[in-house]
Parts: sequence; C-alpha cells; structure tokens
Amino acid sequence: MAAADVLPKLPVPSLAPDPPPVLAPSAADALTPLIRSTYKTSELRFYVNGRCVIVQNPDPDWVLLDWIRAQDGLKGTKLGCGEGGCGACTVVLQTAESGRRLRHVAVNACLYPLAGVDGKSLITTEGLGTVDHPHPLQERIAKMHGSQCGFCTPGIVMSLYALVRNSYRDGKFRLSASDVELQGHLDGNLCRCTGYKPILEAARTFIVEDLKGELVEEPGSTSREADPIADNLVQASPTGSGCGSSSGGSCGRPGGCCRDSPASGSPYRRESTTTRTTSADSRASKTASSSFTPYDPTTELIFPPALWKHERLPICYGNERKIWFKPTTLEQLLELKAAWPAAKIVGGASETQIEVRFKKAEYRVCIFVSDIEELNALKDPYALSEISIPGNMPLTKVEELCATVFQKLGARASALEALRKQLRYFAGRQIRNVASLAGNLATASPISDSAPLLLAAGATVTVKVWGQGSHEIPLSTFFVEYRTTRLPKNGVITHIKIPLPPPGVLEITKAYKQSKRKDDDIAIVTASFRIRVDPTGAVQHATFAFGGMAPTTTVATKAQQVVLGKQWADSATREDVISALLEDFNLPFGVPGGMAQYRKTLTLSIFFRFWHESILDLGLAEVDQAPALEIHRGISTGTRGTIEASGTKVVGKEIPHLSALKHCTGEAEYVDDMPLQKNELQCAPVLSAHAHAKILKVDWSAALEMPGVVGHLDKGSIPEAWNIWGPVRVDEPLFATDKVHSHGQIIGVVYAETALQARAAAAKVRVTYETLPAILTIDQAIKAQSFFDHGKQLKKGAAVEGPLDDAFAKCAHVFEGTTKLGGQEHFYLETNAALAIPHVEDGSMEVYSSSQNLMENQIFVAQVLDVPMSRVNMRVRRLGGAYGGKESRSTPIACLVAIAARKERRPMRMMLTRDEDMATSGQRHPMQCRWKVGTNELGVIQCLDADVYNNAGYSIDMSGAVMDRACTHLDNCYNIPHAWIRGWVCKTNTVTNTAFRGFGGPQAMYFAESYMCAIAEALTIDVDELRRRNLYREGDLTPFLQPIDVDFHIPTMLEQLSASADYEARKKAVEAFNEKNSFRKRGICMVPTKFGLSFATALHLNQAGAYVRIYEDGSILLHHGGTEMGQGLYTKMCQVAAEELGVDVDQIFNKDSQTDQVANPSPTAASSGSDLNGMAVKDACRQLAERLAPYRERYGPDAPMSTLARAAYRDRVNLAANGFWKMPRIGYKWGNYTDPLPMYYYFTQGVAITEVELDVLTGDSTVLRTDIMMDVGRSINPSIDYGQIEGAFVQGQGLFTMEESLWTQQGELFTRGPGTYKIPGFSDIPQTFNVSMLTHDARGHALTWKHLRSVQSSKGIGEPPLFLGATVFFALREAVRAARAAHHHHHRGGGVALVLDAPATPEKLRLAVDDDLARRAAVAPAEGETDFFVRIEA
Repeated sequence: MAAADVLPKLPVPSLAPDPPPVLAPSAADALTPLIRSTYKTSELRFYVNGRCVIVQNPDPDWVLLDWIRAQDGLKGTKLGCGEGGCGACTVVLQTAESGRRLRHVAVNACLYPLAGVDGKSLITTEGLGTVDHPHPLQERIAKMHGSQCGFCTPGIVMSLYALVRNSYRDGKFRLSASDVELQGHLDGNLCRCTGYKPILEAARTFIVEDLKGELVEEPGSTSREADPIADNLVQASPTGSGCGSSSGGSCGRPGGCCRDSPASGSPYRRESTTTRTTSADSRASKTASSSFTPYDPTTELIFPPALWKHERLPICYGNERKIWFKPTTLEQLLELKAAWPAAKIVGGASETQIEVRFKKAEYRVCIFVSDIEELNALKDPYALSEISIPGNMPLTKVEELCATVFQKLGARASALEALRKQLRYFAGRQIRNVASLAGNLATASPISDSAPLLLAAGATVTVKVWGQGSHEIPLSTFFVEYRTTRLPKNGVITHIKIPLPPPGVLEITKAYKQSKRKDDDIAIVTASFRIRVDPTGAVQHATFAFGGMAPTTTVATKAQQVVLGKQWADSATREDVISALLEDFNLPFGVPGGMAQYRKTLTLSIFFRFWHESILDLGLAEVDQAPALEIHRGISTGTRGTIEASGTKVVGKEIPHLSALKHCTGEAEYVDDMPLQKNELQCAPVLSAHAHAKILKVDWSAALEMPGVVGHLDKGSIPEAWNIWGPVRVDEPLFATDKVHSHGQIIGVVYAETALQARAAAAKVRVTYETLPAILTIDQAIKAQSFFDHGKQLKKGAAVEGPLDDAFAKCAHVFEGTTKLGGQEHFYLETNAALAIPHVEDGSMEVYSSSQNLMENQIFVAQVLDVPMSRVNMRVRRLGGAYGGKESRSTPIACLVAIAARKERRPMRMMLTRDEDMATSGQRHPMQCRWKVGTNELGVIQCLDADVYNNAGYSIDMSGAVMDRACTHLDNCYNIPHAWIRGWVCKTNTVTNTAFRGFGGPQAMYFAESYMCAIAEALTIDVDELRRRNLYREGDLTPFLQPIDVDFHIPTMLEQLSASADYEARKKAVEAFNEKNSFRKRGICMVPTKFGLSFATALHLNQAGAYVRIYEDGSILLHHGGTEMGQGLYTKMCQVAAEELGVDVDQIFNKDSQTDQVANPSPTAASSGSDLNGMAVKDACRQLAERLAPYRERYGPDAPMSTLARAAYRDRVNLAANGFWKMPRIGYKWGNYTDPLPMYYYFTQGVAITEVELDVLTGDSTVLRTDIMMDVGRSINPSIDYGQIEGAFVQGQGLFTMEESLWTQQGELFTRGPGTYKIPGFSDIPQTFNVSMLTHDARGHALTWKHLRSVQSSKGIGEPPLFLGATVFFALREAVRAARAAHHHHHRGGGVALVLDAPATPEKLRLAVDDDLARRAAVAPAEGETDFFVRIEA
C-alpha cells in the first residue's frame, strides 16, 4: 500500500501548548513531495516466531510492545516500567548484517520503535517453547526455582536466549564463565522476588549441561560477537556468510545449520557440579541430568530465508497527528531533515520514548535511522591516527570495537578502553544494543556517561547537512547550555572521531562513573581525565572533563591550567589540582539534583584515584597502588542446606512452583493478559499535580474531544456517601472533592477505546488549583502536631506504674538517640490492574483484580455499585508480585473500573503505568525513632523509653496497624525489663503509605540494632558479645508481655551459624585487612531476627476457608482464600491437599481465587497465607478422607482416587467439603498490662552473617558473603522457602542500603521508576550466598516443632528474612567505622559518634567517612536555602 494513500493529511499542531516543536502550516508542502517521490509503502514486513507478518499503516503511537500485546497469543512480553529499566518487555530481534552474519539482539519492546522491526525476525518467549514442549532454557529456569511471581521471567529468558544464540561460533558455544554474570547481559533485567541466585545458577548449568559442553574461557574475553568491525581497523578479517553462500556461513541455528561442520566442534564433556533440580512429579526422585529435556539445537528458530532477500524500502506511515519515516540511506535522511528540520531522529528511542511517555512530548514527525548502513557500519581501512566511530553504531558494538582495538594497540588506545568501561555500565544491555553515541551526544545530558570521556579525549563530531557536505565540531564547543548543542537543526551526526596519540607518547586517558547502583544506573558524577607528560614527567597537556557538575558536560578549567609544566608525580601537583577543583565546582547547597557535598567530594576522590592510577600506568614513580583499585565483584556462588526427609509423601518435597513453566513460556496469564472483552474500554487516571491545594476548576473539554474517548468519571459520578473507603478507617476519597491532599491523588478517570488514547486524553485534563501549605516530613508533622488518632502504647515493668525516671536513675549508663529509615517502593513488576465485566441482567459484576485482598475489594466495589456483596465476584489467578502493596491499594483501582463499567454497561480495564503506580500506591512507611536506653555496667539493658513515628501520608490506610507491629518488634531478640514504647502516626501531604513485607517489623528491628550498636560503641564492648548478654531466655516477657517459650532458637542458631560460617576467624581477617588497606575497608556482622506470626491485633483476620471437590474421575478441584503472588501458596496448598488425600500433586487443580467460591477471605498477608489456608485445606481434605476411608479399606491403600471417587459417588457420598480454621491462643488487647493473651501465634527466627567491602573514596561497596540460617519449622516445600529467604534478604538489602525515595520541595515523588529508583540487580547480591534451615537443637537432636500446631508444623517465611538484609547495612557501618578510625574518629576518645541512617547509599557512606576530602568539600546552606530533594523520614 502506498504511503500517500493512507496519509490524507499531515500532522497538525497539537492542542496542547507544551513543547517540543510541532509542524507549522507549511510542513505539508515541505514533506508531501518526498512522500510521493520516495516513500512508496506504509507496510512493515517482518517475521514473528517464524511467521511472516505484514502490518499496514500501523498506529504511529505504538512502540513494538504495543503491537506485540495487541496480538492474540503473545502476552508473555510484559509492560513493567515503560522506560527500559526492568527488562520485562525483552524480546530478541534476529538481524542480518554485512557478510551475511546473524546477530540476536535483545531489545526493550517498551521503547523500541515499531518501525525498526521491518525486515527483521522477532522472537518472543512464546517462540521458544510451550509448557508441553519447553525450550531447555525455559525448563531449567522453571525446575531450578528461578521464577516466583513470574512477571519478569519471560524477559530474563529472552536476555539469556540472546546471549546463548550469539555465543555460537565455529561449532561451539563460546561462553566464558563471566559472560553469564559479569559482562552485563542481564543488567537490564530486574527481579523483585527471587534474589537472582537461582536464575544465575540455572543459566550457568544450562550452558554447562544442556549445551553439552563446558564454559569456554577465552583470554581477555569480553563476550565479543563474531564480528569483524573492530579487526578491520587493524588487519584484514575473513568474512563469513549464511546459508547458500559460497563461503559456507551458518544460518544461526546452533548445531543445526546445514553449513555447520561436524568436525568444527570438539568432543563435549558432560561434567558439572551437582545441580539441585526437582520435578513436578511429587513421588519421583530424579537426578539432575535426567530431569531435563536434552537440548536439541535443530529445534531452534532459524533466520527466515526470505529475509535474506528482503528489500529495504523507504517507509512512511502515520495519521493526521503523527507520522513516521524510515529512510534507507543517509541521503534520504538528510533530505527529510532539510525539508523539515524539526523532525525527530530516532534510533533506539531510549530517550525519545521516555520523553513521549513520561514528559508528554509530542513529536509529530519521527525518523527511524538505525537501519541506515552509512550511520552504523564501520568501513576499512582507517589510518590509526584516529578512530572514526559511526554515529549510529549500537553501543554494544562500540564496546566490542573498543575492546579489540585496545587489545591490539594497548596504551595508545587508552581512551577507547575508558570508553568501553563507561559503556559497560551505561543503561542495560537491551538499551546498549540499540542506543548510539550520536544519540547520547545529541540529547546533551549533563550526566552523560560518554560525553566527558569523548571531551577529554579531544573527540570531534562529524555533521552532515543536505547540500552542504560535512563539517566537524570539536566536542569542546559542542555543548552550549542545558540540553542544547551546536548541532544544526537540519544536521545529522555521522561519525565521532577519537584521536589516538602517536606511538611512544606518554599519554593516558581514564574515565570514571559513580552512581547509586553499579549496573544500569544514571550517573551522579562522571569524570574523564587525559594527561600527557614529557619524558621528564612534566605535564604537557591536561583535560579534566566532568558530568553531573554543571548544566552541561564541562571541564575543570582552573585545574587543567594549574598542572601545566609541573611534575605530574609530585604530590604537590595533586594538592594543587584538588584545590583548583574546589574552585571550579563550587556547588550551592540547593543545586538541582541535590547531593552537593557528595558531588564535590567525588570530583576530588575520583581525581585522587586517577592521579595514582595514571602514575602507575605511565611508570612515572612509585606510589601507593591502593587508591587506584576500584571494587569489582567476582562470579557469585552459594549453597542451600540439605533437608532430610520427614517421612511424608508430598509435603516437604522440593516441588517447583506449579506455574513456573507457564511463567517461562509466557503462558501464565495475569490480569492485563486476559483477552479483550467485547466492547471493552480502557481507563486512565487523572492525578493531582499538587501536594496540598484547593481545586478551583476541572476542565474536561479538551480530553473529551480526543480520538477514541468515550467518557470520564469524577466526584460527581457517584453519591458522596459512596466516595470514601479505607481498609481500617474509612477516611480516603476515591475521587478528590474540593481539595487534594497529596501529589498523585486521583481526581478522575478518562476511558477510551484504547489505553494509549485514554492516557493521552487524561494528560489533556486541565485542573486549576490554589496552592495550600503542605506537610511532607515527620519532623514537620511533629512540629505541627499533625497526627492521626492512634494512642497505642506498650508498657512493661516500672512503666506500668508511670514514667521510667527512677529506672533510668538506677542505670549505670544512659544513651539517647534518633534513628531514621526511609521508605521503600514495592516495585512489584506487575503494576496494579483490574478488569470489570458487568452483567446487566442482574446488576452483578465480575471484577478481576491484581489484589492480595479480594474481600476488601469486594466490600467497596459493592459499596460504589450499591449492590450486595453477593452480586460482586472478585477474582485473581496470580499477581506479578505484591509484597503488601496490593493488600489495600488495589481497592480503588477495582472500584474505579467497576463504576465506569456500570455507567457505560461495558467492560472496563485499567493497568497503571509504573509512574502512576508509584505515585499513587504508597510505600513502606518512612520511620523515625527517638529512643532512650539505660544499661548496667556490663551493657545489659535495663530500660527503654521510645517514641516511634511513621509517615502515614494523607490517609491512614493501614498505618496504625503497621505502627502496632513496629512497637512490638522494637525489642528484636533482646530482653528489656522496663519498657515504655509509644507509637505516633503522622498525617502528611504525601502519598498514603501502606503495607509492605514486614509491616513495620523491619524498621523496628533496625532501630533495635541501632541502639545496640550505640551501646556497644560507647562502652567499647564487642557488639556480638553485647547481643549475647541481652538475648531473651525462656520465660522472659516481651514488651507486650508474651512469654518466650521453648520455641526460641536464636542462641542455637547464633552458635551453629557462627561455626559453619567461620565467623570469629573471619572477624579477625577483616581486622587484618583493614590494618593493611587505607582506601578499601571491610566490615562483618552477625544479626538475629525474631518475627511474630499472625495478624496481631486484627483478630478477625486470623481465619480462612477452603472448598475441596473430588470429581467422579478422581480429579480434585481446590479453592481457598489465599492469592498466588509468587510465594508459592498454590503449590504448597496442592501439596497439603495431596498429602491429606494420598494423591499426586498433579491430580490437584487449584483454580483462581474468587469470592464466590470462598466467602470472606482474609488478605494473603502477614506471612500467614500457608498457616491459615493450609489448615483450612487440611480440614476440608480430612473430612473427605474420612468419607473415603471405607473405600480405601475396600480397594487397598494404593487404589487410585478415580476408583475411590467413583465408588463413593455411586454410594451417594458427598465429595465436596468446606474447610475452615481460625488461629487459636491469640487475642491480645492493647492496654492489658496484667494477663493479656498472646499477640503472636509463634515467632519465625533467623540469623545472618554478612561481610562487605567499601570503597572509601567513592562510597561504592560490594557484598562479599552472606550466610543465613532460618528457623522455618518443618518446611512444606524447602525450595520455595529457600527462594523466599533469598528474595526477602535481597529486598531487605535494597531497603537498608540502596533504595532511596526522594521528593521535590513541592511534594512530588521524584523517584517514580527504575531510572531514578534503584532496586538490587543481578550484580548486587552477595558474591557468596549460603542459606540453611535449622534442623537440630544445640545438643544435636532433630527438632520436630510439634508444639506449633501449624500446618505440617511449618512456619511462615515470606516476611521474616527481610530484616536480615540489614546485615549488609550494619556490616557497612563497621567498614565506615574502620575508615573513620583511620582518620582519628574515636567515639569514646571524645570524637563524634557515628550517625548513619538507612538506606546507606554511596552518598551517605562516603560522607560518613568524614575524611579530609569530604570535609574540604563541605557545603553550607545559605540563609533560607533548602536541599533540592526532601527525605520524608526526616
């Protein structure tokens, strides 16, 4: 179809006044002739999983992911963030390159332009395999427990698949051990559930075992493709070709191409370490090798032969609002830019699509350029006085080019090695596969990773303009001001030229980057230095370039000048530069981006490192090598303890998650994967843009005129009495009324034919506000006395009678302090989603909701519909993660779609974008504790007086209950004879905070360990000894007066783990290391945890129901009140049912959770899902087992269930049973200080030891080793429980060391996606990660836990391990103390005590060292000046 036939009009100016530029009226005249003469088609032709597809004039607003998810059967590719930061959308593009080579490119479908898929072969996870016939990679990840919630899994599978396919060369899979983990192939993928360890193990063993070979270690391997682009610079390189070519190249099918030579491969060796795998067959015990389907390379998807002959045609498609061009030559591109200079050039769209999605940019004319050969192909030969890199060469290829040239040229190419190093940590692999240097420079980011290096190296950009030829712009003059360059509007960057020094010249170029997370993170400061010295060591030339220190990439002018002519190796020169840098970069306290002192400190520290490193590399003098060494992690390892058989047939077996294979193949269905309903509409929220304001006017007119829009909802859509909800106290409006109380509060909803249309229309709603004063922080709330009614407190000992003044007077030592902890975003990969399907006949409604709490959803959906609860059926099959974030915050989403569905009598769906979800769903509560502790001479605690504050946000949600649990965990594992603990729930103008894994417990135990550290350091007592002195003993009472009983195993675990982890010897080794190293310090710690299990004082929630039916054929249908969110609840419940009924797990079908099957279900939360629902399932199954007992006696113990069921049915025996269980013993009442009932049913306990290493110069760190021992009782499924332990630990590690939520001064959440909010990635987990479970007591006797009276004597495990992630924090604290000691910060000797609040980000760690560089970089606020960001825990 001709492009002109489908483009009746060119884009017209936007209705919105917002930039960027739009077409002027003359644009049609300028572009129409080109369309008619050059762009003959509007069709995209490509292959999807081997199937040819032709898409005619697609929606110009679509990215690749939009098209994929619009297809039936391709829902495995997920939308996780929309900005290329989580990897859930990863797909693989097979591309044909010069020399008939194939490349498998992992890309982010959420960013990648749909235009870019033309002429390529697209592979999604569905193309690899199915549940019945999985790809061996999918199977191994599933069986090795590499998937929990499963939402991230398809993306991880595809990233690994690209790695494996690209590694096949010359008949071998050429993979080094580091390729799997250390070369960044998974750095663009996130997982919030697993802790990454089983995924890495599955990947490594797949390569060793399934590929029937060994990891090939190649010297200097950087995981470089079989690609001659770099070799062309230095020497001729033979080129291969594909099938049908004269040179016999491969079509890309590993081991399966007709051109592969059998002799080209070496004999495969099948040796590997033992891999713990499990089968879904609960009765079978299989070895690792036999439990996997053998890898068969002939089944891999080949590159479609037709695409070898694909003719690349200029393409144009679009509509009256937006148009896409896909030129095939540089000349066509230049002609387009000449005709319309405002046209947006797009490569990988890693920046452009973020601007479109999140900044509401409206680029009306876009040009896709990544397939233009002149812009990405490296030609040879080149003179080696410079390297000329094509402007649009993918950064992955630039990495490869730099590695090869540096390997061949050595120090002359130090600038290229520095560039490679910077690109390795730029974004994720998926983005590096499509992003380019030209795009990076053109965006002119002030924190660019590559610009400082290129500037320091003296690079120039080659720019070409239609009709004017080429000219070069030195990078030193390229950047003009913030996000502005000298690139002409009609110009195109064709090359970046990097000069190389002549042979024999003493010149070195280095580059550095510091960010919050090592992999895939934007820089805080980037720096690059080039120094040239004469043979005497005198400086001839110096360029010091920085990013993150000014509105543009800039140079340190004074510092560069001060070194000229001086001896580079003279320490006085170094000091002169440091002083000059302080003048060059005198940042104000409130500098945009914040962190003024840290950024200044980094310029000094990074230069200090470069000075040492450059002197060593140039061989100028003998200097200390230590400052030159950065922290690098090794390949991770780890173990899981062996669990002895407990005598049961099914329970206790390590069965994989029953949906794991579906996760891996993309067949697992989440709410937004459900097929479109007939006449379905899509909803998008309209959110407040102020933290506190009066709403003066809401203008919907522009939104309602947008294409596809059907209607909207607001406060007038339902009666006022229905417009309010709340999980505990009903105080939160569904729609804002006269005021907004938080940035991101819902004002209304727009619904349209598509989600893109609804979201575009929502952005057009104009709200007029009158701003009101806002309270954001805890300190502000305390000052204003802004609290929700709470009033709960705990009293023990003397506190029951009154204040603790007398108790403190008797103490030998009294310590006081304030400890703070920031919030934490849940960052489940699946955002909140709901689908409402109305039934007009009876007014009922079926609502699918990504919710942990179907009953609460049901209550309020019924309320807003004004129908009985029996008319509302809430359903969910699985959640893509939740962690408490979908316990209450899913409710308004379900209500909104239900209201819209009733109004229009049409199905309604809404899935929040990542930034919408983070702005509206709340976080873990930021907290602050003001404590006073008294001890005796030995440090044994005598009394505690504490005020605990949490930042609730603008409504109370579950903040009161969170505070309750926090107050009951402020003791952790330590006996406190006299305690008075008060909880305060602060009312602020921030997002309403909510439940999060641990529910206040981790914060409180962090406070406890903080005051323990304060005591130990002040009294110079070893903190481990202090902990032992204060541990509970059997018979002691907690602050809520619950006795510590025989189930307290902390002393035993401390002893056992200390021995198995060789803790005492390692403590001494850490001390020795710190004595020898000034610029790297290590820390090690051992911390216990005690977590109470039950819904605490919400007694009514401690109940559950189940419904089990046996059909005549022996199959069993199971329903219970729990929801599956990755924790393996469905799998465990099937195991419980199978054990009780004497059948295999595969005979049990656990259908989705729904309220019309199990009424009044409690939320799946508080780590009680297995306890409550398991006992209910057990109750139902025992009823059925009793009814079937006569038939089992008749037909024998091994008779199949089909025989029993058929006989019972014919005897008219009821084969359906309702089970129910309520938790006994508990029933605590606040205010009872004499004989209260227990608050918790039992305590899950654990101990962890963590060792870390800290880079004192930058604050960077790595976790060297973690050992964990958990008391989980008798595990129902050890592998699932191990996964919960590892995943919770890593999530806790993020809470205490990495994940920092920041607000603007206006009250807007700044950290609203993976670009600004960093959770741990693959390279952040402990390098050695060992986990075990308690099995024996201190005397070596096997434990039974029969006293627990829990399901199978197991313990809840979802939340308890999370706090152990704090061991990373406390180990880092020890490392900081060691660094401070080197700078004479001795607390007891009169120095200032260390105050380090979590999260311990690199900024906090570096500044806490408080060395000379940090002090010299100190920044004091001017009068009235505030920090750029707000931390609301303050």
